[in-house]
Amino acid sequence: MSARRIFPLEGYVGLYFLFYLPNVIITKLITSLPHGALGRPLTGLETLPASLIINTLMTYLFIWWSGWHRDANAVKVAGLRVPMPTRYTLISGIGTALIVFTVPLSFTFKGVSIPFIQLLMRGDILIIAPLVDILFGRRVRWWSWTALVMVAIALFITLNARGGLDLPPLAIATVALYTLGYFLRLTMMTRVSKTGDPASVRRYFVEEKVVALPASVAILAVISAAGMGDQAGELGFGFIQVWGDPVILWLAVIALTLTIVSIFSVIILLDARENAYCVPLERASSLLAGVTAAFILAWGWGLRPPTAAETLGAAILIAAIVLLSIAPRLGASLTPARAETQ
Repeated sequence: MSARRIFPLEGYVGLYFLFYLPNVIITKLITSLPHGALGRPLTGLETLPASLIINTLMTYLFIWWSGWHRDANAVKVAGLRVPMPTRYTLISGIGTALIVFTVPLSFTFKGVSIPFIQLLMRGDILIIAPLVDILFGRRVRWWSWTALVMVAIALFITLNARGGLDLPPLAIATVALYTLGYFLRLTMMTRVSKTGDPASVRRYFVEEKVVALPASVAILAVISAAGMGDQAGELGFGFIQVWGDPVILWLAVIALTLTIVSIFSVIILLDARENAYCVPLERASSLLAGVTAAFILAWGWGLRPPTAAETLGAAILIAAIVLLSIAPRLGASLTPARAETQ
């Protein structure tokens, strides 16, 4: 029996939260507290290259160790079976590459709180989720629409309290690329693999990652070379010197948690239910981890705590999670009761 049949979807959502929480905390600390040798915090472009490279190696090791590669399309190279994406998983891999490097980068902007950037990025995705469902003729139930309205309210409250976006150029580019990446990913997932079948999940994960992870490192290098924002031009440390620095141990922890979270993420998103149900569960779990991390960082390290508006926005999204978890089960229990009375 597969793990999917004996473990509820909400269980994977909980595991996603538990492993994502230390990822956010460590990432924010490394980019907020002074580095011993440099006398200043490391920037996103100084920490991302190594963490993404380690994440790539760990993911490939998991693909081999777990045997998931056996479910993927493949070609023979020198007698070895090498996973090969289809055109759909290739496009999804490119979209995932945009997500992989923009998420950790979003935690590193000065003057931009974790809850705010997460509300902004997650809100965009929750808006496009039902649009993808409609595009493919999938039914969007009332609870999914209700959760979507709740997300819109949370975004409005947070943006209104902040007085607008007021983000640095690299942060705006990060949000735009993240949203584009998720649109590509959800579209391809819905087209070819959103059945909930465990073999389909394994196949999609492998084919997507063999493209996404090396591409994310390449995209990061291109954006850095383009000179976008104050953090550009720091790849000398990020790609080379960091390997001999003690911070590499913390970057390895970031990479490990990111690897684990990516497995839970694909299981949640490829569930057979509509995107407007699965996406809010997965995205709101990451938002909850971000808000929780912000309070822990404020309490333990004196970083700025979330504002009242950011906390209220996060609370509304948490309520959306509860709605999405309870409403489908309530609807399922009421349907047999109606049938018996007819």
